[in-house]
Amino acid sequence: MLAQRGTYAEAAREFQVAVKLSPDWVEAQTHLGSMLQRQNDVDGAMRAFRRAVELQPESPDTHNNLGLAMVQAGQAAQSVAEFQAALRLRPGDPGYLTNLGTAYLQQADFETAIKQFQAALKSAPDDPTLHYNLGLALKLKDQLPEALAELRKAEQLDPFQPDVHYTLGVTLWQQGSFDESVKELRAAISARSDYAEAFYTLGTVLKQQGKMQEAADALREAIRLQPDFAGAHTTLASVLRALGDKEAAAAEARAGAQIGQQKTGMQAATLATSSGRRLLDAGDVDGAIAQFRSAINSSPNYAQAHFQLAIALKRKGEKDESTKEFHKAAELDPQLSPPAL
Repeated sequence: MLAQRGTYAEAAREFQVAVKLSPDWVEAQTHLGSMLQRQNDVDGAMRAFRRAVELQPESPDTHNNLGLAMVQAGQAAQSVAEFQAALRLRPGDPGYLTNLGTAYLQQADFETAIKQFQAALKSAPDDPTLHYNLGLALKLKDQLPEALAELRKAEQLDPFQPDVHYTLGVTLWQQGSFDESVKELRAAISARSDYAEAFYTLGTVLKQQGKMQEAADALREAIRLQPDFAGAHTTLASVLRALGDKEAAAAEARAGAQIGQQKTGMQAATLATSSGRRLLDAGDVDGAIAQFRSAINSSPNYAQAHFQLAIALKRKGEKDESTKEFHKAAELDPQLSPPAL
C-alpha cells in the first residue's frame, strides 16, 4: 500500500524490517530493492537484488533486476552477466534482450547492442522503445539513414514520446536539416514542457539559423527550467552578443563561468550528470562534456560524473584524458570499470 501511494521511503523501511525478520524471503528482498532503486539508493538496491539472486538463482527476474540496478549504478560491464543469465533461463525474452542491448550501448559497443535490439524486435516488432533504442544505437554508430528510419518508426508507434522527438531533432540538426530539426524539438517540448535539454538544443539550432531572438527565448527557458545549465548560459551569451546586448551577454557569460566554479553539492551534480547522459545519448558529445564538467565542479568527488565524462571523452577520441577520468572514477568507486574496448 505504501509503495502504491508513492511513499517509497516508508515502504523501504517496512521491507527492511521484513527482511530482518525473514532474511530468506525473496519477495521482500525484491520489493526492498525496487523501493531503494526508486530513491536512487542504488548500492542498497543491488545488495537486496544480490540476496534475491542467491536465494532464487533459477528465477530470470532476479538476475534481470540486479542487472538493471547495475546499469543504473554505471556498472554496465558487470550487468551483462546478469542479463545473460536471465536469457539462459528464459531464452528470447524481448525485455531481457532490450536490457542487455542497453548494457552494451552504455559500454559504447554499438554493434553488439544493435544485434540485441534486432533480436528483441523479432518478438516485439511494434515496441516503440525497441525501435528507439535501435535507432539510437545506429545513430551512435554513424549509420544515420538507418537510424532515422528506426526513430521515425518509433515516432509513428508512439507520437507522444518526447525522447524520440528529441533524438530525431538532434540527428536532423547534425545532418544539417535545421527546419526539420526545429519541428522535432518543438514536438519534444510539446510532449514534455519541462524538457530543458530540448530547449537548449532548440536554442542552439535557431542560433545556427540566424534566428537570434527565438534562440534567446529558447535558451532562457532552458535556464529557467535548469538554472545551473552551464552550456545554456554560455550559448545565450553568444546569442545576446549577436543581438548587440553586450551587458546581458557579459552577465550570462559570468553566470556560465560561475556555475563551473560553484560547489553546489550532490543534487546539482546529479542533475547535471543526468542531463549530460541525455545529451550524450542523443549524440551531443560536446554538450554532454560541458554538463559532466559542471557536475564535477559542483561535486569533485562524484564518481559517476567522472565516469560519464570519461565515456564522453572516449567517444570524442580524447583517449588520454578519458583514461585519466576512468582512473579517477575507479579511485572514487572501485566498482566502476571502463567499458570494454
